[in-house]
Amino acid sequence: MAMREVAIIGVGSTVFGKFPQKAIFELGTEAIWAALKDAGISPKDIQFAYYANLYGGMVEGQAALRDAGITDIEVTNVENACTGGATAIRRAWYDIASGLYDIGIAIGAESMTTSPIAGKLIPPAKGDVSGELGMNTVAKFALSQRRYMDVCGVTLQQIAQVSVKNHHNGCTNPYSQYKREFSVADIINSRLICDPITQLQSCSTTDGAAAAVLTSLDIAKRFTTRPVIIAASIIRAGDYAFRQKDLTFSDMTNKASKDAYIMAGVGPDDIDLCELHDAFAVNELQHYVELDFCRSGEEVGLLMDGVTDLKGRLPVNPSGGLLSKGHPLSATGVAQIAEIVWQLRGQAGVNQIAGARIGLAHTLGGEVADLEAGAVGIHILKI
Repeated sequence: MAMREVAIIGVGSTVFGKFPQKAIFELGTEAIWAALKDAGISPKDIQFAYYANLYGGMVEGQAALRDAGITDIEVTNVENACTGGATAIRRAWYDIASGLYDIGIAIGAESMTTSPIAGKLIPPAKGDVSGELGMNTVAKFALSQRRYMDVCGVTLQQIAQVSVKNHHNGCTNPYSQYKREFSVADIINSRLICDPITQLQSCSTTDGAAAAVLTSLDIAKRFTTRPVIIAASIIRAGDYAFRQKDLTFSDMTNKASKDAYIMAGVGPDDIDLCELHDAFAVNELQHYVELDFCRSGEEVGLLMDGVTDLKGRLPVNPSGGLLSKGHPLSATGVAQIAEIVWQLRGQAGVNQIAGARIGLAHTLGGEVADLEAGAVGIHILKI
């Protein structure tokens, strides 16, 4: 089946922060209105919607869309852990690429401050024996970080530099939850979460929503002279070899990124900026390798030499990433897309990457008993 090219003509986001007084669907509605305004279209133009949410309950998408004036269409609610927003983008992309619809919207929304796990560790899934014995999500990341430090000779000071960089970027992002500079010492000496992970090496509790309007490329040209094209859209699950392989790197992300590069007809050297899943500071370094930005052993050099800074050759997380901008689980994948769209259009303000033409978004999430992880999402956008 021949697939149509798909473009994004509008994006919108709430500010990320802690808003326990707001219902989740209210956050979603705010993002929807912003995306419609950015696209220059009416609510009545939307033919279908995918709405990602993990903790809100039934038909959250219908509630958010209703208050934005969008009713009487096909609405699908999506749950795919931290990759939920990216999954909503993927499904919307496919429905348009296949010719089923011409114009739709993907939304991600989450209120972590009002979720059942607010202030708690994510509990293990039923049947996850290792999780019930203490190997919860944070413990797995802590074990991975310790192994990575020991095997690769990476220091805690170098890992902390990721958080320093991303908090610096977040200071000048109007959508970021945190706007405060931190030193390496601040990061290392913050409250211990699970040795060797400290509080400021971790993303925090966040509320927020983001939305994107997608159309076929021919229709997009009616609304803009510079449509942002979705060159690759990949969602992939993990395998059943978790902890039987080297804990330091994820085959899952590497396989998905290779698929995405092939689909987009580009290579890692062509990427001008990247928004990746830095749920913990160490993850960013690991993802440099998994996304083929460098070989194992070169990732610390990319960071310390400024390659991934705002003015470097390959800026990573110019938004501030999950560490500074925040991580409302289901919203993150769509928010990353919004940031890249603004960057490719030249609308990212102080954090604008000069000459950006191709951007990559990466999310990783979900814990299933004995799985490497639940889902990974890779999107490559170009202008």
